[in-house]
Amino acid sequence: MMMMALIVGGLMLLLAGGEVLVRGSVGVARKLGMSELMIGLTLVGFGTSMPEMVTSLQALSDGAVGISVGNVIGSNIANVLLVVGAACLISPIVINLRALSRDGLVMIAATILFAGVLWFDGFTRPMGILFVVLLLIYLAVSVVLDQRKGSPVAAVHSGEAETVETHEPLWLALLLAVGGIAGVILGARMLVTGGAELARTVGISETVIGISIVAIGTSLPELVTSIVSAAKGRADVALGNVIGSNVFNILGIMGVSAAVYPFSIVSGPSSAAGDKPLDVAALSYGPGESLISMQDMGALALSVFLLILFACTERKIARWEGAVLLAGYALYMAFSFDLIPRFTG
Repeated sequence: MMMMALIVGGLMLLLAGGEVLVRGSVGVARKLGMSELMIGLTLVGFGTSMPEMVTSLQALSDGAVGISVGNVIGSNIANVLLVVGAACLISPIVINLRALSRDGLVMIAATILFAGVLWFDGFTRPMGILFVVLLLIYLAVSVVLDQRKGSPVAAVHSGEAETVETHEPLWLALLLAVGGIAGVILGARMLVTGGAELARTVGISETVIGISIVAIGTSLPELVTSIVSAAKGRADVALGNVIGSNVFNILGIMGVSAAVYPFSIVSGPSSAAGDKPLDVAALSYGPGESLISMQDMGALALSVFLLILFACTERKIARWEGAVLLAGYALYMAFSFDLIPRFTG
């Protein structure tokens, strides 16, 4: 009973804390004169990904590598299959191909880089710092390009900011931002504690908990933001939010996590990174086994492929394609919980 209370309470705090954090930080930024473009490019994307960030750091500090990495993989899969799928059912997403060609290519490149580092078990501190530097370069280039007149992406990022309505005075916005941070931190701690206990009790891996319960919980801010955007007729903003969130999850969350707590996803002395200065070792499986299966990485790659494929056909993602994405997510969850035989990698 206590375990489930921690999980449910943690999920609720993550959702509420993430929402309040975004609202408060956007309110402060507007009072200080920051443009809607900058707010959408930085605060909205970062704010909706803050639950994943804090949860991954909390998991690594507790030694739960599977929950940390599984959270990022599962969140990126959920962002595409669940969030975009749900948004499409409400309103088909009309695609700006010029915008997709820039941010979409960055998402593909980040995913390939992430897969390569996972394959070689290379999340050391220097690699984490490199990921963060790449994210900062991406943001800097985006700011320069989006400030040009007629930028196809600027309207999308500005639209992300416009979905957040704030009318609070500066002092209240600051209070909301601080309260949101506190809620996210407490919620992450509760969720990781309850998730790890659930894994031990039920006898499933922490990675499965990370890619399912934890990932869905930390993706709730993106889901809420995307549904609200689609309901307001700005489904293109929902897609932009998902792409930006996926890039930040990989480069930002995994980068900061590895920089703070260098980790290995391969358990035992045969780890490929065994001779590197790691702070957190994988303990969930037997010696030499990876916490991340080929099935998980295949699902991540397939979700990105389907997103780009659907976006490039007829320059929109139709409702039936959204239904396909949702069905794909249900199938992946069924594989993850062995409702359908799970491939090993």
